[in-house]
Amino acid sequence: MRSSEGSHDHPQVGTRPHRVVGLRGYLLAGIIVTAPIGITFWLVWQVVDYMDRTAAALLPARYNPETYLPFSVPGLGLLVILGLLTAIGWFTAGFLGRAVMRAGEELVARTPIVRSIYGTLKQIFEAVLASSSRSFREVVLVEWPRSGVWSIAFVTGSSQWEIPGRGEPDMVNVFLPCTPNPTTGYLMFVSRRELVPLALTVEEGMRMVVSGGIVNMPLRPASGRGLAGGEQPERRRPVEQLQEVP
Repeated sequence: MRSSEGSHDHPQVGTRPHRVVGLRGYLLAGIIVTAPIGITFWLVWQVVDYMDRTAAALLPARYNPETYLPFSVPGLGLLVILGLLTAIGWFTAGFLGRAVMRAGEELVARTPIVRSIYGTLKQIFEAVLASSSRSFREVVLVEWPRSGVWSIAFVTGSSQWEIPGRGEPDMVNVFLPCTPNPTTGYLMFVSRRELVPLALTVEEGMRMVVSGGIVNMPLRPASGRGLAGGEQPERRRPVEQLQEVP
């Protein structure tokens, strides 16, 4: 009897760890599903709430709908800020607005330190937000920081190389972002034939950089190229396509 009872008890004890492992897996799956959604909504709500509070401080009480309503209107500040930015853009597009902008920029250009900060920020925002700019054009692999080690980078334009005997005619500007913060990185000037273009969109490449490789993508050459320097000329993307759109 004892041997039979022992044989019945053994499977019951062995099933409990499996249940714990199963519950742990469900918990991790729930976190993976809900965490990105929750964090995204939280960040959006913080931005909307900040704009609402800013707009409430800018709007006179008689023009604020919340003065006459028994409840707050989420997103009202966002609409007010967007409308204000649109009005500023419309004003600066006119003759008077352009004259005011030129006068303001001349004043800033004569102010030490401020002119450097303003000039840098203006170039960054124009490159990222201007409709005529394509910012990051393609995702590539560059052999960095040493031979045999490859890093994901982004081609940002063609290089205006003016150092005789130091470069090649197909030099391009390459931005190599840091992980997980892609707002910092390295600006490098690399020969086009030393790059391996990837069959990835800029969004996919940036997602892979930010995740530190957790979000994995197949690193396939975009035009049938192999290692650096082994490109097929007939399939190469012309360097002229990288120049800024006027």
